[in-house]
Amino acid sequence: MKFTKMQGCGNDYIYIDGAVEQISKEEKPDLVRRLSDRHFGIGGDGVIFINPSEVADFEMEMYNADGTRAEMCGNGIRCVGKYVYDKGLTDKEHITVVSAGEIKYLDLHVQKQEAGMGMGNRSTVDRVRVNMGSPIFQSAEIPVEAEGEQVLDEPIYVDGREWHMTCVSMGNPHAVIFTGGVTDLPLEQIGPQFENHERFPRRVNTEFVEILDRKNVFMRVWERGSGETFACGTGCCAVVAAGVLNDLTDNEITVKLLGGELQIAWDRQQNLIYMTGPAVTVFEGEV
Repeated sequence: MKFTKMQGCGNDYIYIDGAVEQISKEEKPDLVRRLSDRHFGIGGDGVIFINPSEVADFEMEMYNADGTRAEMCGNGIRCVGKYVYDKGLTDKEHITVVSAGEIKYLDLHVQKQEAGMGMGNRSTVDRVRVNMGSPIFQSAEIPVEAEGEQVLDEPIYVDGREWHMTCVSMGNPHAVIFTGGVTDLPLEQIGPQFENHERFPRRVNTEFVEILDRKNVFMRVWERGSGETFACGTGCCAVVAAGVLNDLTDNEITVKLLGGELQIAWDRQQNLIYMTGPAVTVFEGEV
């Protein structure tokens, strides 16, 4: 089976062409766990199968490292755009990708690269802008157990401490925590407690965010099914929505992550969030 290892801001996944590699849905969870293992496998935050689609140009079928399905990954979908263009599966610079029934719109930034002596030039994608859709704040749709219709700067008790969270769905559930001292937080200890808290029936991704100024924030993230990752694209989108609602940030911000930076913009008039960031091929192989 051939694979491509790719990363966006250090959020790394193993990409498999689902049109070529025929693997049953029953086999995939165990395969994903074995491939994602950083000691005994290829290593990654999960596996993404790129499949044909009848409703979009391509389908992204995403799995977390623990073998569970996930609805959306912002860094992952940027790499899908690079994969399909660089491998000649499309020549379009504007494509659609469906994941868990939701269609996303990608603008591919194509650059010329020297391919070597006598080989001419070839075009590759280095950056992708994604229309990530509208943020969802209704508690029942995120989902999060709450008394009100929204969870805005609401207390939650984890690890013997009161935190304040704002909950957002970007196709997957997020709890955004604005706090100080983010660099020193023991995420290995508190992350699983947030992920599996009784208020989140489908578990949750938790963003711990330090406000630098109204246009810049620093974020660490604990992703359900994967643990702490170097970046989370949907999490960054949730952060700008939560930041604006709490009057902490502007509509356009730079999110600084362990693996790099993402530019996030919330078009309030259209109620759409746009994410722009890198997509990088690490290596290819066969297993």
